[in-house]
Amino acid sequence: MPTLYIAGDSTAAQKGADQKPMTGWGEYLQGYFGPEITVDNRAINGRSTKSYLEQGRLADIEQDFQPGDYLLIQFGHNDEKQEDPARYTDPGKDYRLNLITFIDSARSRGGFPVLLTSVSRRRFTPQGDPDPLAVGAYPQAMREVAELTGTPLLDLFASSQQLYRKLGIEGSRHLFMHLPKNGHPNYPEGITDDTHFSNEGAKQVAELVAEAIRHSADLSALIQHMQPLQQNRI
Repeated sequence: MPTLYIAGDSTAAQKGADQKPMTGWGEYLQGYFGPEITVDNRAINGRSTKSYLEQGRLADIEQDFQPGDYLLIQFGHNDEKQEDPARYTDPGKDYRLNLITFIDSARSRGGFPVLLTSVSRRRFTPQGDPDPLAVGAYPQAMREVAELTGTPLLDLFASSQQLYRKLGIEGSRHLFMHLPKNGHPNYPEGITDDTHFSNEGAKQVAELVAEAIRHSADLSALIQHMQPLQQNRI
């Protein structure tokens, strides 16, 4: 049976005990599938498409990847860091080319690439709406690559922004790492972080991913292995 590999950054990555309660959405995706499906979370903190490739992280997946496996690809947050040449990619050039490298890797091995637009940062406009540029031009660049290459797309940026809009500025705060001073032993000075998820936030974003898979006509072979959503609903 297929394995679902996650290639991505810290928003999806497994967190160590020293980082909790920070949680990546990839930690909860397994619960939406039957035991015959394995979710192998290879997302790594701090990686962009560029650094993930250059550090051999995709090559590591390729060693294990089998025909029929899936490669879920979610980047963008670190690709936009212009101050860091080791990670930055131009959304109109290198970012697109790197995404195609991931896509070609999965397809050349008989598998199925799936693009996930960057989950949105918690950023609102002065009017109180989720900021459409919360991850810059990267979500739109990925949409265009998906169309160009005929790759299934899960628009996690759009669905996460819908969630933040529904909850509002204050109501969405608990999805992220907002802790007061001495509020947790891992963060004695407190933390205000609108990119990385709390345990609750990771659960809700994982549900957005599962919902998007369930409604994708391109992923019908995978949908049959999904658990009833109500078993996982928060």
